Amino acid sequence: MSNLSPGLVAFKLSFQNCPVILNGGVASFIPGGMLPLISITQAVDFAFGLLGGGVDTDLDDFFSAFEPLPGARLISQEFGKYPFANQQTAANSVIGKPLNVSLIMFAPARGSGGYATKLATMTALVATLKQHNAAGGTYTVATPSYFYTDCLLREMFDVTPAASKQVQMAWQFDFEQPLLSLSAAAAAQNSLMSKITAGTQINGQPTWSGLNPSVGLPPSLMTPNVAPAAANLPGSSVAEPAFTTGAP
Repeated sequence: MSNLSPGLVAFKLSFQNCPVILNGGVASFIPGGMLPLISITQAVDFAFGLLGGGVDTDLDDFFSAFEPLPGARLISQEFGKYPFANQQTAANSVIGKPLNVSLIMFAPARGSGGYATKLATMTALVATLKQHNAAGGTYTVATPSYFYTDCLLREMFDVTPAASKQVQMAWQFDFEQPLLSLSAAAAAQNSLMSKITAGTQINGQPTWSGLNPSVGLPPSLMTPNVAPAAANLPGSSVAEPAFTTGAP
């Protein structure tokens, strides 16, 4: 690695060795709220001071290397299929669609640990990604042409070619950048919710729509010594039939 220029080292580290960064989720308690993927795959080297220069590791010896797959979208739109009155109306019918980007991760078994190290690393990686997804975490995917932010991981599956000498050594990551960004979601909060989120004092009592949340009888029926209206009805005025004895 000493023969590589600083620019090439930065390129390999950013776009090949660690193009995926976890945001929020499992990284919520990390300063900055960001967790590079190599902090999981190179956990042993991190413990010995990889970032501080304590470990002389060749970038080509990292556990995995990534490569963007063809088909990544930078702009994706849909248009109305009905007749338009004019060109301006047709231009206003454009509907933006989510962007997709896919990476392939090459992770062959190598080094002193071989398959044992690969199994332990992949198990830790999958467990972390599942926990991150369940916690609502997002991903930043770096490619040489564009940085995809606030992405969601759709799936991860095996794409190892049949001619490979190792099984399960190539994995495809499919990411999708939804239309609703975090900034747009924050701006969509109404005035009351924004004040509650910021802890700002509001005037009066917040009024919520819907039925009265109180449970129980109406106040009129909860007043002491008040009986139902049926209790105030007069006694029965229906005369019982008269029975006579003797001959008619």
